[in-house]
Amino acid sequence: MKLAYQPPYDWAAMVVFLSMRAISGMEIVEAGVYRRSIGVDGQHGWISVAPGAGDWLDVAVDFPDAAALPEIERRLRNMFDLDAQPQLINPQLAADPLMAQLVAARPGLRVPGTWDGLELAIRAVLGQQITVVAAIRLAGKLVAQYGQPLETPYAGITHVFPEAEVLAVADLATLGMPKARGRTLSGVAQALLDDPQLFEPKASLKDSVARLVALPGIGDWTAQYIAMRQMREADAFASGDIGLINALAALEGGPVSARQLSARAEAWRPLRAYAAQHLWTSLGRGD
Repeated sequence: MKLAYQPPYDWAAMVVFLSMRAISGMEIVEAGVYRRSIGVDGQHGWISVAPGAGDWLDVAVDFPDAAALPEIERRLRNMFDLDAQPQLINPQLAADPLMAQLVAARPGLRVPGTWDGLELAIRAVLGQQITVVAAIRLAGKLVAQYGQPLETPYAGITHVFPEAEVLAVADLATLGMPKARGRTLSGVAQALLDDPQLFEPKASLKDSVARLVALPGIGDWTAQYIAMRQMREADAFASGDIGLINALAALEGGPVSARQLSARAEAWRPLRAYAAQHLWTSLGRGD
């Protein structure tokens, strides 16, 4: 596939984000190329994504059912934020002088998405109150223990992400996390089985977040994060995020509270998710 986008596109930032969060056994990033296992409707395969020679991404797909290609393309467009329009986004953000300097530095920055809503929710819950590195280590153990094995040409891709049916009944605390968090993970998987539209966008950002925070163990930060990266809500914003607070403080040269960040972010509506991505990226994290 050649998946087109509106230039510019900051592939370097996207690769850094994906590389920092690559789950062992499921994803690899080598020489600027991203590869991972995928699942669609119970069938499994793998993809390879690299920048093209023009305004597109080159994607190789190995999958047993060609009828799944439109769904695979749809997910990839969401995952790599290929429908973003920087010619509209950047001028709106640049109305704020602080954002203007960040946009000028990275005019092609995108909001990285995800392959699958359950996978993102599991990642987000695993990341509650621990570092990205620790969360990814736990995710690797999860994939190795509960994911289905998959043969690929790549030594680093050996499993697919576990299915909701498996996670819903698993005792995930055995992986080395608090029992309450293990129950939250299983509860999210069961909620998806009960409501297959759980991670689909709702009528508004408020409705999307409300549906998620109704789940046990899911707070506003996790819900906003899922809304941003899975539901593609351009105005999703986790105002209490310590990374966003630290980024704003570093750029403004003084301490910043969560309330001050939230007030400042009003100027970035309806594109607060892109503002957040710029702030996180300014820290070298991409969060």
